Amino acid sequence: MDKQEKELLALAPQEEPARQYYFIEAIRRKLLEERPAGAPGPSCCVVTFGCQMNARDSEKILGILQKAGFQETQQEQQADLVLFNTCTVRENANEHLYGRLGRLKRSKKEHPERIIAICGCMMQEADEVEKVQQKYPYVDLIFGTHNLYRFAELLFELLIRREEETARRARERRVVEVLPAADRIVEELPNSRKYPFKQGVNISFGCNNFCTYCIVPYVRGRERSRRSDDILAEIRQLASEGVVEVMLLGQNVNSYGNDNPEEISFPELLRRVCRIDGIRRVRFMTSHPKDLSDELIQVMAEEPKICRHLHLPMQSGSTEILKAMNRRYTKEGYLSLVEKIRSRIPDMSLTTDIIVGFPGETEEDFQDTLDVVRKARFDSAFTFIYSKRTGTPAAAMENQVPEDVVKDRFDRLLQTVEGISKEESGRDTGKTLEVLVEGPDEGREGWLTGRLSNNILVHFPGDQALIGKLAMVKLLSSKGFYYLGELE
Repeated sequence: MDKQEKELLALAPQEEPARQYYFIEAIRRKLLEERPAGAPGPSCCVVTFGCQMNARDSEKILGILQKAGFQETQQEQQADLVLFNTCTVRENANEHLYGRLGRLKRSKKEHPERIIAICGCMMQEADEVEKVQQKYPYVDLIFGTHNLYRFAELLFELLIRREEETARRARERRVVEVLPAADRIVEELPNSRKYPFKQGVNISFGCNNFCTYCIVPYVRGRERSRRSDDILAEIRQLASEGVVEVMLLGQNVNSYGNDNPEEISFPELLRRVCRIDGIRRVRFMTSHPKDLSDELIQVMAEEPKICRHLHLPMQSGSTEILKAMNRRYTKEGYLSLVEKIRSRIPDMSLTTDIIVGFPGETEEDFQDTLDVVRKARFDSAFTFIYSKRTGTPAAAMENQVPEDVVKDRFDRLLQTVEGISKEESGRDTGKTLEVLVEGPDEGREGWLTGRLSNNILVHFPGDQALIGKLAMVKLLSSKGFYYLGELE
């Protein structure tokens, strides 16, 4: 590290986010010095695995890179910087990452100046970090979920190390920083939005539920709610920039504010978001059934801006299995909640998650799941075969269900879910409803695609000038998971 670079580090502000903006500018200047005058900036490819929370994190990462002078590309094999934002909910997600890393080995050898970075939930697991360090020496930068806000500083450190003459081996140049827990929430970092008219907004991070099959609390940490003033200020800014739909994001949005007695509740947060001028639609996910209160149902019923779609993960219909999962509600409690929602909001679209083959699941337990599916009549369900997740209590449980039994149950569940979805689809045929136009229909020239309040897709002929706007569309026919319509 030369004298000038040491001085740069010494001058960096201590407070956040000013410190990260300082390093963003330092990276930008360094890149400008290294490239011919007028040449485009280096390219970056951010690859996202997993949930909406990861997608939101990737928008921040891409925003930081763009502000530092990088230009986005989808060409993973050719990018100057490739970053994988990982998911670790299921072990096959880990294997997927290793496959992608393996395919980059040759291009990294041919272009050693390329930067390969990995972050996200998978990097909060010590065994996986060690595996990457040992088997993939060409990975340059590793960080986790708790220090994403430090990305610019870590990238600058990497750029400096790569120039040091003493760091001749890749392992000596590599930067690794994985924190065991989050110590802060850093606001106002750069952000690159995928859509100019809709945006996800984090309201909390982490989870306190510790479902026995789930690794998320261990890699995302304990629940931390953002300040409501910061959330509302962010949404007001988004509205001023033309955003009409926001989705409030958290591992369990219903428990927002429970970690801070001075904060407002989630229902009150929803009320205040709905009062913001310019915001026309409000979505949220994910909801835990045990925390979905009567007050929240009332707010959903009263506020027309709140979209008529609720994702309410069930996981199992068996009270005994729910107890083993540490879900903290019963079959009867879940069905009672569904009845409350449907009685107050008859047009609410309900979707869910279901796991088949959890340890100890009997045929009777499975029949309870089918019973809930038939009574709740979900519009759709994400169905999963249980697989052991190392590091979770369920992985060590006895009575693991045989694979052939699980496969048979999964097939029966899928048949039941799809049959009900087919019966429920099309119930709005003939109605004229509001659609947020999201883009051109890739399958039909001159057509557009958008979403109803209940999250169902609609395809219809129209001018691309409508993209990002709300339009009234008559639903002419149902095709199962989408409608065909025409503008009114």
